Amino acid sequence: MFLDMIRRIKNKYTEYYRGFLWWYTNTWLCNIPSKRYRAWKLVRMGMKLDKNVRFYAGFHIRSPHNIAIGEGSSIGPRVLLDGRKGLTLGKSVVIGYEAILWTLNHDYNDKHFCGKGAPVIIDDYAWVCSRSIILPGIHIGKGAVVASGAIVTKDVPPYAIVAGIPATIIGQREKIDYDYGYNSKTSKEHCS
Repeated sequence: MFLDMIRRIKNKYTEYYRGFLWWYTNTWLCNIPSKRYRAWKLVRMGMKLDKNVRFYAGFHIRSPHNIAIGEGSSIGPRVLLDGRKGLTLGKSVVIGYEAILWTLNHDYNDKHFCGKGAPVIIDDYAWVCSRSIILPGIHIGKGAVVASGAIVTKDVPPYAIVAGIPATIIGQREKIDYDYGYNSKTSKEHCS
């Protein structure tokens, strides 16, 4: 009886704590003017960040402890990163304004409308343009480009350019040794 009561209290505390972290991350932390503080705090919350990762203000994050982001990547304003099933971004990935990366959604054929999902992986030097949507279980290859407004429902091969709803290949990016990415040492701004 006593152990059952302790277990219930612990579960309730865990629910409240997760709710607080969600609120803290998505209403307060995302709007702190210091990009360095935002990144430092996300690491303290369990996110795996390499050096020189930039988060613009206004982002929205679910389950930061399931997200890994490679060196030099840039996360634009009002981007939603869903880490509930695992999200991995490679080196120098650029995620544009208001892009949405889902790893979990609802099964519309399920009697109880339960959630289903899978990890999302975006390889090095990929560019996910503004207002595009990546659905659960998608793998975007190295150097690929997802055009603005695209909804990606299938894997994107390396260096492919995709656009539309659903996203289809419309071109190829040049296969060169790209060398770009955000670098805090050369950036003159601290706040943004």
